[in-house]
Amino acid sequence: MTAFLISICTSAIVYAVSILYASIGEVFSQRAGIMNLGLEGIMLMGAVSGFLSVYYTKHLAIGILVVILVGALLGLLFAFLTVTLQADQTVCGMAFLIFGSGLSGFIGKNVTGVASGVKFETIEIPLLSQIPILGDIFFKHDLFVYAMYLIIPLSMFYIYKTRPGLILRALGENPAALDTSGINVFALRYAYVMFGCAMTAISGACISLSYTNFWNEGMTGGKGWIAFSLVAFSRWNPGYAALGALLFGGISIVGINMQVYLPGVPSQFYGMLPYAATILALIITTGSFRKKHTEEPAALCQKYDRESR
Repeated sequence: MTAFLISICTSAIVYAVSILYASIGEVFSQRAGIMNLGLEGIMLMGAVSGFLSVYYTKHLAIGILVVILVGALLGLLFAFLTVTLQADQTVCGMAFLIFGSGLSGFIGKNVTGVASGVKFETIEIPLLSQIPILGDIFFKHDLFVYAMYLIIPLSMFYIYKTRPGLILRALGENPAALDTSGINVFALRYAYVMFGCAMTAISGACISLSYTNFWNEGMTGGKGWIAFSLVAFSRWNPGYAALGALLFGGISIVGINMQVYLPGVPSQFYGMLPYAATILALIITTGSFRKKHTEEPAALCQKYDRESR
């Protein structure tokens, strides 16, 4: 029984990390006032670009650099549309979803289902991995997981304990006030949108370079939508996003394992569990019946025009 629980917890962490990069990236983007609904498409672009880079070069470092570059370029385009041209953020996000889903399938059509032969392998941390139970759960993973152990506290420290973090929060609340004080609102929004998209692309690479070592069209399977939902669920806090990701990861893994014990239940039922949990969590945490002040950035999705101050 202990081994089974350790397996569930370990798998939940792996699943959580595959959506947490995108979620934290979107937290920063929305804190800056820009909402991106196209996370699923950007994750697919990250997954296919990372896989193709590793497939042809056999170097994981090159693959990650390509993923970050692709994500940043997509973020640059998204920022140009929403910040400079002031296009509707919801429409642009849906366009990126469709664009990324279609382009990734086209780019990767010749390598669909082909194994790359190279992936991020599990690294056991000396001493820590020998701790009973906890060592098996937390310290026998790959670099994607270990990097997330650092990113979560660093993100929280940055947002809540540093001057740039204070500026970021003000950027999503009152960009006009920042602009008046001499801070370049447009440059900051560009930077945070590009960072958010790069993190989202890394989420996709987690799936094609760590969780598996192959590419399939649509292999993210809706994880981008869960990552997006986690932002509101977490109240724009990276720490709460991590807890939410672990919750949804656990539900997904339990659903997969329950197919063994309850084979009579259709597999589609277990597949829908994390999405049903997402909807339920959003209702509980954001519903108007709570009668609590929302922590949503006041300027989220609002166009900022310097001339209209």
